[in-house]
Formats: sequence, C-alpha cells, structure tokens
Amino acid sequence: MTRRILTAFLVTAVLAVPGWLWADSRTPPPPASGEVVRVVDGDTIVVDDGHGPRTIRLLGIDTPETVHPEKPVECYGPEASAYSKRLLTGRSVALVYDRERTDRYGRLLAYVYLEGPAAVFVNARLVERGLARTLSMAPNLAHRDDLALLERRAALAGRGLWSACE
Repeated sequence: MTRRILTAFLVTAVLAVPGWLWADSRTPPPPASGEVVRVVDGDTIVVDDGHGPRTIRLLGIDTPETVHPEKPVECYGPEASAYSKRLLTGRSVALVYDRERTDRYGRLLAYVYLEGPAAVFVNARLVERGLARTLSMAPNLAHRDDLALLERRAALAGRGLWSACE
C-alpha cells in the first residue's frame, strides 16, 4: 500500500514538473530597461520594454501621495509628481532589482536609472532634492544607507518637503 502511494506520488511529481517549467517559461522576466510611458506619481512609473507596459514602484523611497484613492493629496506631492514627470516621461531607463521583485499590488520594485552618458540614480535624486523620504523595507535594503544619508542632508538643508511640510 505504501509503495503504491509513493509510486503514485512520484509519477504525479514527474508529470507535473514539465507543466511548471512550461508555465514559468511563459512568464516574461522583469524588464532590465525600457521607456517611461507614464508617471503615475512621484514614486510610481509605467515602463514599456517592448513587451507591453509594466508598472514600477521605485524602491527605497516614498513621495507624498497625489493619486491614492483613500488619501488626500499630501504636502509636496504635486511637486514630487511634477518633477518625476519632467525627469522621466519619454526617457529610457535601466531597472535594477533587489531581493523582492514585486509588491502586494503586483507592481515591480526597482531602483531606476536614467540611461545615457550621465546616468542618474532617480530614487536618490528624488530624496536629495527633498521630493521623497526614505522607505526601506526588508529584504530590499541595497541602498538603505546611501538614501538615508541623502535624506538627512536634505532635511538639514531644508530642501523641498523638509521646509514646506509640517
């Protein structure tokens, strides 16, 4: 009896593995780069890598809300959103992932870099200009210390939201 159960289990496992591999091979890998086709708000963008648009949430930062369905527009949110739109819309970006690739909303989580000769680390640029606070959530901590240092400098200098908001 035990031998039959074990045999049935093994046969089922062997037959199921090709199905898992096939299903995984149909899921496109997260894009390494693409064009920003839309800026949702200061810390969320939509990138098209040639396989369709994908929503990207910038890792390690949090800009004040402007489009949250349950929250009012927050202090300095419109400025952060406008800056991200000017900086990113229509531009080519590189996407670098940390340990977790998606959040609970299905958005990809990435550090975003403007491509070109003078590559810009967008997440850091928003923090250093006082347009975002840091938001480090384990296990995605690759740039936690660098972003925290930029946040302290922006706060001490009274840049952006650090002087405009309580």
